[in-house]
Amino acid sequence: MEVEGVRLEGVRKRYGRRSSEVLVGIDLHLRPGRPVVLRGGNGSGKSTLLRIAAGASSPTAGRVVGRPRTVGYVPDRLPAQQRMPVGVYLRHLAAIHGAGPDAVREATELLAVLGFTAGAATPMLQLSKGNAQKVGLAQALTCGAGLVVLDEPWSGLDADASPALAARLDAMSAAGTVVLVADHTAHGPRLAGAQVYRVEAGTLRPEEPAPVADEITVIELAGDGDPRAAVRTLPPGAETRVVPGPGPASWRLRLRVPASEGDAVLAAAIARGATVLAVRREPVDRPVAAGRHAQEAHR
Repeated sequence: MEVEGVRLEGVRKRYGRRSSEVLVGIDLHLRPGRPVVLRGGNGSGKSTLLRIAAGASSPTAGRVVGRPRTVGYVPDRLPAQQRMPVGVYLRHLAAIHGAGPDAVREATELLAVLGFTAGAATPMLQLSKGNAQKVGLAQALTCGAGLVVLDEPWSGLDADASPALAARLDAMSAAGTVVLVADHTAHGPRLAGAQVYRVEAGTLRPEEPAPVADEITVIELAGDGDPRAAVRTLPPGAETRVVPGPGPASWRLRLRVPASEGDAVLAAAIARGATVLAVRREPVDRPVAAGRHAQEAHR
């Protein structure tokens, strides 16, 4: 779902008439293709700002303009005593968002990409922090949201899930979703087109993201039919390896692309109906030639 943008205009927040203000006149424009990353210490107001942007809290003064009807929101802590099994929880959240069975299937597929290690029948309260985080992310990123608001989404994720989440956010942002995250790791500032702000004493100031080493994005896909057709329709910049899949008419495809092109390739693959098996980022150990399609093996 595409939106023109979301604006926070003069947003202020205080909890109680005698308390000091947590947010002091925040002005912020959230736009598709330009993820906003908030950094700052505990108590700086990051989570409060995210709750207001998501519609989970109201500002004391100011307003939020352009918030879409569907918002994918993951707070810094999921409900601790949620007894619902994972599968029921995903169906319940999809229904709340007005999404159908397709959203539940997509959430289940995303859980696999993120390396979810529990089962659909596992009660939410029995999940580890990392698995609970993956469930929260899966429902928020598959509900058709025009705005995604994530509070410390990489907290508790393992080494494989972290780049997979970054690649998913890159693809959603490129496709028109507005993305707002609070993040204390290095992952948020490395999102494609990221605008980074530091929250201090309830105010915002721009922060230049630290330079990062060159990386590649590795994407593993699966599909049916002729794999050569899939290779031909990929955007330029993909180095590919096609191998037979488990079925008689299926294939698996592994792509290495420059990190700067990973979101476009992933979005194109999803749009063409491919199943995403894994996404990760790796340091560049050898050049990735733009437009090179090396079909090493095929059905």
